[in-house]
Amino acid sequence: MNSFVRALRTPELRAKILFTLGLIAIYRLGVFVPTPGFEYTNVMICADQSMTGQGAGVMGMVNMFSGGALMQLSIFSLGVMPYITASIIVQLLRVVIPRFEALHKEGQAGTAKLTQYTRYLTIGLAVLQSTTIITLVRSGNFFVGCALELVPDQSIPTLLLMVLTMTVGTVLIMWMGEMITERGIGNGMSLMIFVSIAAAFPAAMGQIYATQGWLTFSLVILVSLIVMIGVVFVEQSQRRIPVQYAKRMVGRRMYGGTSTYIPIKVNQAGVIPVIFAASILALPQMAASFGDPNAQWVQWINEHLIMGFSFSWIYALVYVGLIIFFAFFYVSITFNAEEIADNMKKYGGFVPNVRAGKPTERYLTYVINRIQTAGAIYLAVISLIPLFALVYLGASQDFPLGGASLLIIIGVGLDTVKQIDAKLQQHHYEGILR
Repeated sequence: MNSFVRALRTPELRAKILFTLGLIAIYRLGVFVPTPGFEYTNVMICADQSMTGQGAGVMGMVNMFSGGALMQLSIFSLGVMPYITASIIVQLLRVVIPRFEALHKEGQAGTAKLTQYTRYLTIGLAVLQSTTIITLVRSGNFFVGCALELVPDQSIPTLLLMVLTMTVGTVLIMWMGEMITERGIGNGMSLMIFVSIAAAFPAAMGQIYATQGWLTFSLVILVSLIVMIGVVFVEQSQRRIPVQYAKRMVGRRMYGGTSTYIPIKVNQAGVIPVIFAASILALPQMAASFGDPNAQWVQWINEHLIMGFSFSWIYALVYVGLIIFFAFFYVSITFNAEEIADNMKKYGGFVPNVRAGKPTERYLTYVINRIQTAGAIYLAVISLIPLFALVYLGASQDFPLGGASLLIIIGVGLDTVKQIDAKLQQHHYEGILR
């Protein structure tokens, strides 16, 4: 607490923190501003019915990341998901498109170009997703079981205005996130996701208290604290592979002779596998929403591949399998053992007792696969918490104390606190010199 008080007393840090809080406040305010063209009263009635019925699982993760804006069909309905999706796509395209990989290796100029491509792709995805949402609302498939009229005026100009409003809302969120990263504290997009998820905590915990009583509520709090401590421990854990650099003469100067290490986190993939797995499992649900409710395949999907207020072992097993697959897939793309081994060989670096070149590459691949096995199992266990909460607590699928939400809350919180602490130490160092 003392550190935060000192941070607020430091003029530069105080300005950054207040700037960040101001933009976050604007973001939360926009969550409650309705998109023009929707009948807001009917939207709120349908949203309440949806959150208490079988439709609670519809786009649950997107609604959680948007801080509840999706179910309210506000101007920030899409939240940060178009930007996150665009960032992941651009990152994965580096493997497919050589031009993107070349830009990545160019340094700051190349990164700026990739960021620009991400912005363009974000706008395109925002137009596509807003059009999809409006189409689902008009057809009655967005709020399952709600027959109220939600779009009174379905003329072309009104529909275009709705798409434009949602798209501009996404662009505004993207701009605010970049401003927080540049002039505030922490990563802007991550902080917005953090705030959106944290905003759902009071309602979720209140629902548990109202339906289960104070004893179950206290037990949930206790278990949550234990799980959070475990997540912090795993997120901070890493395997350090020692690297030594041989001494070499360049002109009259001696270079090298130093020792360092390659840090490999237990959860090297982060929250990306959970998001990918949830996105893949949303596809059958989306297809079923357009099918005949009496069709046999639709009923099978609704029973086994959609989590409403019932538990399905098929859903759980498929979910875990997808998380483990995407954990290894994503790490294989982002952690390039061949590139690392080549760079080490180029600058005279080597792992003790391992030959440079191909043997080093095989050793790094072996280590990352072993560590990622534990990381993938850890992700799967954390992601099953909301599913078991359906059985024992009757909570909704976007239960905040597990899965992607818990990983994001802890990861972003730790990163932001570290940045504040680092900036605070810099100011104290300057103060000592004076």
